[in-house]
Amino acid sequence: MKTTRAWQLGVKDILVMSSSRQRPHLKRPVWIIVLVTLVSIFLITAYVYPPTSSAACYIFSSRGCTLYNQPPTFPSRELSDDETISQVVIREILKTPPILSKKSKIAFLFLTPGTLPFEELWDKFFRGHEHRFSVFVHASKGKPVHTSRYFIGRDIHSEKVVWGKISMVDAERRLLAHALLDPDNQQFVLLSDSCIPLHNFDYVYNYLMLTNVSFIDSFVDLGPHGTGRYSEHMMPEVEKSAFRKGSQWFSLKRQHAIIIMADSLYYTKFRLYCKPNMDGRNCYADEHYLPTFFNMIDPGGIANRSVTYVDWSEAKWHPRSFRAQDITYEFLRNLTSIDKSVHFTSDPKRRVITGPCLWNTVKRPCYLFARKFYPETLDRLMIHFSNYTTV
Repeated sequence: MKTTRAWQLGVKDILVMSSSRQRPHLKRPVWIIVLVTLVSIFLITAYVYPPTSSAACYIFSSRGCTLYNQPPTFPSRELSDDETISQVVIREILKTPPILSKKSKIAFLFLTPGTLPFEELWDKFFRGHEHRFSVFVHASKGKPVHTSRYFIGRDIHSEKVVWGKISMVDAERRLLAHALLDPDNQQFVLLSDSCIPLHNFDYVYNYLMLTNVSFIDSFVDLGPHGTGRYSEHMMPEVEKSAFRKGSQWFSLKRQHAIIIMADSLYYTKFRLYCKPNMDGRNCYADEHYLPTFFNMIDPGGIANRSVTYVDWSEAKWHPRSFRAQDITYEFLRNLTSIDKSVHFTSDPKRRVITGPCLWNTVKRPCYLFARKFYPETLDRLMIHFSNYTTV
């Protein structure tokens, strides 16, 4: 009340002073007019041309941010029958609203060569939340031996997976297909045998269930390991300007998981023309299919980042792997607090693209999981788990 009265009193005083001095009404300080004009121009420009810098993305929210993706472009050419059918199916699926209830679950999809070395750690993570998750295991090199009750009986029919080939995407689709059979599964997280949880179950559940986007990594890399892998054979359905790169470790909402099952047109393009040693290029479908596909069909529905931490700072073919001596409370706690995503391009300058991790327009920690950890780290991870996962 005091603030309101003071503000009202100030207005009266100004009016009295203005009346006593008898200044013409039309004469205003020029700087006010200039300021209002500049602000108006700025707001109009920001609306028409979405922000592209990391700072602007943080200010204006993630929904309109084009840090990693340019606004979607729709082909002016006449679409083929297959493209038309694909667009109709995708649009109808995207119109379907998510159905969240007390029965809603997260499907944890483990893509592994064999036995999972961190089952004991995942058992501790899952314990007490039995009705809020489901587990599916795709083991490409024989039936794994399970030690946790949450993994026993959860193996699906598996095929051989070869690194860098389309069989990796086929395994992902196979996991999604089995998980989609359960209508209560609303979120689908792909994990490897070297992944660990970074937060407790409640935190992960709320992080995924209460957001309306899928966490699919997608960014522009104009270097030889990005756009340089593109093949003109993908034309006209996949244009070079739409080609993207990203981590294969995703978290999908149900709509997007169903779209992947429905897609044959774009999947076929990558199966045929994104291969190692094709036309002098090494194209890996698991790094390009989903990032490109969703950049084309629903760029506003993905976060352009993964929720699984991977350290690519060594600039090698594979990310850094962590050993027992790396595992300390401080190291793990630091992973849980990272709030900027980082991408390294493969062009000669090796640019670093950074951006804030936004969750429903609010800056939040980026990662729920992390990889790659050697099996020897299990004992130390078990010791520190309850401490580093505390919110």
